[in-house]
Amino acid sequence: MRRFILSLLGVAALAVAAIAVLPSLISSDWVRAELGRQLSAATGSSIAFNGPVNLSAFPYLAVVAEDVTLSAEAEGITAEFAEVSGSVALSSLWSDRLHIKQIALDRPVIVLEEKAADEAASTADRGNETGSGDPLPALVAFLERSAIESVSITSGTFIRRSAEDPEEVVSDVELTLSAPDIDDEFSLSASARMGERSYETSFTISTLRSLLERQPADVTLAVEADPAPAPGMSSLEASGQVTLNANGSYQIRGGEVEAGEQAFGLNALFVPGERARFLVDLEADRLDLTPFMDAPPETSQSGAPAADTAKPENLQFLAGFDADMSINAAALVLGEISASDVSFSAALKDGELAAELGHLGINAGSLAADVSTDVTADDPVFRGRLASKGLDIAKLAALAGQTVPLSGALTIDAGFAFGGLDGEAIRKTVDLAGTIGLRDATYTLPGIADETMREVKAKKITARIESLAKPLRVAGRLQWRNKPVDVDLQIPAADTILAGNLSAEGIPLKLQVKMPDANLSLDGKAALSGTYAGKLGFSTADLSAFLAGFGQSGAESIGPLAFTGNVDARATGVSFQEASISVNSVEGAGSGSVEFTTPLKIMTALNFDELDLAQLAGAQSPALQAKAATGAEPADVPLDLSSLRSIDATVQLNAKKLGYGKVFAGPVATSLVVSDGIASLTLPEAPFYGGHVVASLRADGSQPEPSIALQASISGASAAPLLTDMAGFKYLEGALKARFDVTGAGGTTRTLAKSLQGTADVAFSDGAIRGIDIANVYNNLVSLMTSGFKQDENKATTFTELGASFAIEGGVARTEDLKLVGPLIRMTGNGAADLAQSTLNFRLEPRLVASLKGQGAEISTDGIGVPVVVEGSFAAPRIYPDLSDLLKNPDAALAKLKDFGLPIDKLPIGDLLNEDGAGAAVKDLLGGTLDKALQGKVFKQEEQQLSIEEIIGGDPAPKPDEAAVEIPTNEEAAKADAPTEQPANGTEVPSEEADGPMEGFFKQLLR
Repeated sequence: MRRFILSLLGVAALAVAAIAVLPSLISSDWVRAELGRQLSAATGSSIAFNGPVNLSAFPYLAVVAEDVTLSAEAEGITAEFAEVSGSVALSSLWSDRLHIKQIALDRPVIVLEEKAADEAASTADRGNETGSGDPLPALVAFLERSAIESVSITSGTFIRRSAEDPEEVVSDVELTLSAPDIDDEFSLSASARMGERSYETSFTISTLRSLLERQPADVTLAVEADPAPAPGMSSLEASGQVTLNANGSYQIRGGEVEAGEQAFGLNALFVPGERARFLVDLEADRLDLTPFMDAPPETSQSGAPAADTAKPENLQFLAGFDADMSINAAALVLGEISASDVSFSAALKDGELAAELGHLGINAGSLAADVSTDVTADDPVFRGRLASKGLDIAKLAALAGQTVPLSGALTIDAGFAFGGLDGEAIRKTVDLAGTIGLRDATYTLPGIADETMREVKAKKITARIESLAKPLRVAGRLQWRNKPVDVDLQIPAADTILAGNLSAEGIPLKLQVKMPDANLSLDGKAALSGTYAGKLGFSTADLSAFLAGFGQSGAESIGPLAFTGNVDARATGVSFQEASISVNSVEGAGSGSVEFTTPLKIMTALNFDELDLAQLAGAQSPALQAKAATGAEPADVPLDLSSLRSIDATVQLNAKKLGYGKVFAGPVATSLVVSDGIASLTLPEAPFYGGHVVASLRADGSQPEPSIALQASISGASAAPLLTDMAGFKYLEGALKARFDVTGAGGTTRTLAKSLQGTADVAFSDGAIRGIDIANVYNNLVSLMTSGFKQDENKATTFTELGASFAIEGGVARTEDLKLVGPLIRMTGNGAADLAQSTLNFRLEPRLVASLKGQGAEISTDGIGVPVVVEGSFAAPRIYPDLSDLLKNPDAALAKLKDFGLPIDKLPIGDLLNEDGAGAAVKDLLGGTLDKALQGKVFKQEEQQLSIEEIIGGDPAPKPDEAAVEIPTNEEAAKADAPTEQPANGTEVPSEEADGPMEGFFKQLLR
């Protein structure tokens, strides 16, 4: 500024001198030379007139010179003027006061060259020798002898050059200065453009004489900028009284400043010199910073956006002086946040700016901060520290234009750094390190009406920030539903603190939540509105209990539940991909979507290694399996299909194994459709126990009592593993062909089983009945009579065909047409299977072929029928021959046994006649027949054996020489000596009521 004023004074002197030498001018060449010589000598600069010079004497003494140059090497100033014109009043010729009417500089180009450090120091020394460097006293001294009506610059250009910095250009300079008298008002108005910003300024002093006499003078200053260098700083107005102190400084008292529609009281001190210094104190009753926070796009007066190539904003305009400033405000407003007792101070010295916010009271909390920067830098970097207590979170969010479902107090103790002056630059460069805490916080979960369910509370949570470039980690314990919730949250600190719109855009996060009854993990991007996209993991040991805690129902049949996958959740629904799902320990994988409508709309495609529909429906809970393992009777498990009413689903299923309980088919590709409370599953032809199966299942949960309907067709399946898996029945082998059509209804598994009705047709081929060899039974009847029957799973009755048709009613499947065809036997039978009690009761009637070798026609066994009985539980039935018919007609039985060629001629009769054990019982059973045969006779057991015919018929008589054996006839003695051995397992023991002696005898034989 000093150099500029000196140049202006030099040009004024040029015009005055030109007029003064008019009388001595003779020719134009001489005039140019003489003007240049005298003006150069007068100003200490090199001035040349390179163009025409025109003079006039009326009505004013005037000169107009074109193409004028000026060079002041000592000051580093060069200038070129397209035209210089000036005029003075004629009275100046005879008066000691110079009255300048006009000085006009047209299209000047003034260049200021920055000198090297040593040259600048030398120039400064010379300046200090001649004065303080303040141009105002020189101007005042000049005006004491002069009057200037107008000094103007039109279309001027100022250029500042230095070796260190790029060239700075101030263009479109328009200036007007008026100082008609030292006792009159001094005024200056100017406009210029720097880069893409235009400035307009005006400055007035009521009287310059007051300054010379060190008396207060009224001063006003107004500055406007377009676009604004900072939000809310498009204009500045200041006024007050200025006084020139004895030390050459200027002091303003009782001044006022208006900036951004804010008013301040101003007290200031300006100390001029090579490095000027300002001291400013501002006072305000109410300071509203809201206008300063609004940053509209930078536009010129024409509305055009600022060029992308414009130089970044910096603070280098502060580098040329030092300053100390303080601001005190009784109240401060920033958006919806109000503060009180605000104190701010700043110090600028040698290009270093340090500012401190000593106190800022906000809603029972407080904020303090300090910051420093180097204003000489092209891109200033600010560093400082921020501390707060009790900042209200909701009002802070309102400052950012957000409403958040979070309340509580925010505490901060952190250092920060950022570069740039605009909001975008700050967001890109800001960094933070320290701690952030929440106290007495409450977060309201979106979309939940129940207050106890939607509020998550935290007494105190503290997060440590290493850097905004690193994740912010918050770990602590919350309270939800009056239960502890352990939370481990990682979120990008920069996105969390600086994001412009969290509700819409969301922030990346990693979250681990552990509750007493469930675990949740998130790794994705979430917004405060409740949307989420990313990985999700959820698990609970009992979903029904977990939902009951939310006051929800409809999942009573679901216990353990686990889910992991990529989800996209929103208020209206959720979709998932690459998911792994486990329901009641049934594991699958796939993708799908759920729309939160009524009922829920579900579309999925799932893959399973093994899909057990019984386990999926909760029929085999861990507790039930444990009870079954102990051998106890299966519990009557509730059957609830009501959850089907709440969903509308289409599920595409691909399973390597699909089944119910232990019975599986597969691989299977099918679909499960749920609509109006009814689930339908169609099983296309699929591999099934070495054969194939086609089935359809319909589960109806639309009514209060659930019901099912099953249709199935089986061909070529291996019966043994199928029946073992289905009912634990492992006594039948062969290839199975069957058809089922069954329906049932009931609120429990037992009730459902008891209600089953329908039909079933089964046929087995090339198989066997395990546990008994019926042909061997006939072949060893005598042995059976003496030792009894024992069931042996290693023995089997083979067959080529076995079939039956069943009518199912009340959970019992009955048949009257059971038929078996084998190589040695033919067999018919009837009986029933109780599906609810899992028991069997069948009676089979065998027919032997003519020869036990397997050849010939059937031979009737009437009179010695040995039916086979199958009875008991599915898992452990008893299979044994029923010999009761033999005992009813022993004579006919013996005849038939002879027809078969069985070895019945000899029996170890001695063992049957001894005095204890079985012998005593036999003698008693034979009664008088055997007594008569042996009366008075004595024989040795080893010398003779009686045939069974002799035992039954009573002759031939014993030999005379044999000693008689006394057989007691006392009934009590017989009972006392009766054997106590129990029948072998599976042996049918007929009742002894109304039996004759022979029948009792055969019973004893069977024992």
